[in-house]
Amino acid sequence: MSRLEETSAWQKGEVVSKFTVKDFTELIKVGIVNSNTITAFTGMWLAFQLNGISFMQNLDTIFFTIAGSALVVGASGAFNNVIDRDIDGKMERTKNRPTMTGKISGGKALLVAVILLAIGTTMLFMTTWQAGVLGLSGVFLYVVIYSMYAKRKLVSNTVIGSFSGAVPPLIGWFAVDPTFSIMPLMLFLVMFCWQPPHFYAIAIRRAGEYGRAGIPMLPVIKGVARTKISMLIWVALLTILPFFMMELGIVFVVLATILNLGWLALSLYGFKMKDDLKWATWMFIYSLNYMTILFVAMIVLSIFI
Repeated sequence: MSRLEETSAWQKGEVVSKFTVKDFTELIKVGIVNSNTITAFTGMWLAFQLNGISFMQNLDTIFFTIAGSALVVGASGAFNNVIDRDIDGKMERTKNRPTMTGKISGGKALLVAVILLAIGTTMLFMTTWQAGVLGLSGVFLYVVIYSMYAKRKLVSNTVIGSFSGAVPPLIGWFAVDPTFSIMPLMLFLVMFCWQPPHFYAIAIRRAGEYGRAGIPMLPVIKGVARTKISMLIWVALLTILPFFMMELGIVFVVLATILNLGWLALSLYGFKMKDDLKWATWMFIYSLNYMTILFVAMIVLSIFI
């Protein structure tokens, strides 16, 4: 904005504010960046530990994997903010995004996304070509398949979006060990199955907002009762996965099973509990703690294998 435009805006009583660090973190969705980077680190760490590869002798791989993963996830968030400008203003939790407040234009946000994607993808390709391809695939799934189409058109949007959310641990693993094995597949499936009940809990709490924005979330289209059934199924699927992760030791399998059974019990309690919003809040909180405890346990317990 030029000085003349700033003066004109001030005379009209408009607030002129600069693009801040906080605005940047909101543009790239820093919370999602952090959580996905942690899962990428977990995949990378397990690849080191389970394959007997030195962690300290591969600091370059560690740096490029972590930084590259963070940048491509941040790029995806920025792309999503550009795409969703027509609906973000209709939802309470997104109406103050910098692309909505005017602190950054769509064109500049798009430029930021492209730059982050270019740098992040380059870093991932500096580990293995498989990690680079996975990074690009994750962005394509989230930006094109989910944000541009599935989110707006399909009731199954949450499940489709879960594919991209499950990619980071694969990036971490294949940056170190570019060969297929059961462990990276299980990491992918854990992340994939975890996301629907987590995001459906949010959707139940925000069903009114999603409805006003015209987003066909499952609780909006099929109702809360149908959503509870779906959440129960996904949590039930999670209970099977630890038994294919015996490489992490019996302590991990027992811990994961306890966490899964606790979540399964809470899911079943939802059919008895009358306050759906309160139950959805409990499910959301449990899902966050579940993922934190599970991935920390993977990292810590793998040291003693």
